[in-house]
Amino acid sequence: MDDRDDDDDAYAKLVRRMNSPRVVIENDACEHATVIQVDTVYRQGTLLEVVQVLTDLNLVITKAYMSSDGGWFMNVFHVTDDGGNKIRDEGILNCIEKALETDAYMVKSMGKMLLSKEHTLIELTGTDRPGLLSEVCAVLTDLSCNVVNAEVWTHNARAAAVIHITDQSTGTAIEDPRQLSLIKELLYNVLKGLGDYRTPTVSISSPGEIHIGRRLHQMMFAARDFERPVSVDDIRVRPYVTVSDCPDRNYTVVTARSVDRPKLLFDTVCTLTDMQYLVFHGTVNITDSDEAYQEYYIRHSDGLPMSSEAERQRVMECIQAAIERRASEGLQLELFTDDHFGLLSDITRILRENGLCPKRAKLSTKNGKARHNFIVTDVSGNPVEPKTIYLIRQQMGQTVIQVKGNLNSSNPFHDTRLQTLQNRQKKLFLEGLHFSGTISDFKHMHTSKRTSKLIVSLHGLCTAIVQIALGL
Repeated sequence: MDDRDDDDDAYAKLVRRMNSPRVVIENDACEHATVIQVDTVYRQGTLLEVVQVLTDLNLVITKAYMSSDGGWFMNVFHVTDDGGNKIRDEGILNCIEKALETDAYMVKSMGKMLLSKEHTLIELTGTDRPGLLSEVCAVLTDLSCNVVNAEVWTHNARAAAVIHITDQSTGTAIEDPRQLSLIKELLYNVLKGLGDYRTPTVSISSPGEIHIGRRLHQMMFAARDFERPVSVDDIRVRPYVTVSDCPDRNYTVVTARSVDRPKLLFDTVCTLTDMQYLVFHGTVNITDSDEAYQEYYIRHSDGLPMSSEAERQRVMECIQAAIERRASEGLQLELFTDDHFGLLSDITRILRENGLCPKRAKLSTKNGKARHNFIVTDVSGNPVEPKTIYLIRQQMGQTVIQVKGNLNSSNPFHDTRLQTLQNRQKKLFLEGLHFSGTISDFKHMHTSKRTSKLIVSLHGLCTAIVQIALGL
């Protein structure tokens, strides 16, 4: 019996070795990037797992090729660090290789946050509105809940949050059923709002493993953030997504053009995977003008391509939403200071009282320090005025809060990459390649753009005057 068990163990190890990803890392194959090749057995979710590992190691993917052949999946990624440099540090290279060559079950858990037994997890989704985050933080503070870590996304008038809390008095997870029930009830009331026809969700769970980014994508998808509110008048350039048939190969082809940004490939592949689509082939390329082009040959998990126009439209909308959720649409504020109970409630209250709305937030505490990052706009979604930042700094302290980038960069008109992409889309429109409509529609759009440029020029002049007056 012992010999048979030993044989079984040896066979299991052999199978694991045969099926483990094969990783080759080259620094001489490309002039501007480190090339990582990963070959592994193909199964559902394989591509997402590999991309997730690279993303969680803070690698920037500038180019990628993906292909499956006979049950074997071959991936080639061109990566750099966040400064655009090759990865030359041997320690980091070994870490990448080790992470990617880990047994498939271990790779599946890479990048997930193991929730401490000392924390309680809260997940929230609902309709976004000005002051919502401030109200949520105020409720948690009133209920003696300390926010340890949190991440908040908003998109298309929906909001989702993953929050880790502890009991303020004990510093441990909250276990009292009555207290948990009260927390859930009051948070639900805050999210419900007045006259909101959508039903919010509040979930409180026990410790476990969770990948924050993927979970937020799933929550926003469940909240149907891919449906744009009818009243939205958005001047931003939207990602251009197409979904077409490839009948000779029995695939559906999905393409996407957008401004490049960190974690873009992960967000797209995550959405396709969660919608139960398998990627068999794909390419990703970033142009010199920071435009990202993605192309995927996919089938549904049942092995069939898309069969209806409604399904194609839904995939197109969902990919657009996945790309937009983490796109920069405001001014980044970073706060670093000593942590204390109620700090987050005070910060979000100050933002609300000064007319700022967090579009995204990443909140963390460690060793008595708080590091909070916010992407903010004014209540109408417009760029933040310098005077507002001056007033907030007066209330929080000059050294406590820092502005990342230039104030004017929060204005979508001033992003040259968006201008380039918009000009290119306008050209494609005229050529009849990507846009539909009449010439009169285009003339109307062109007139609006000229008007927008005039508004931007006046805004820039006023901003300069204010900066001089305030000494910013």
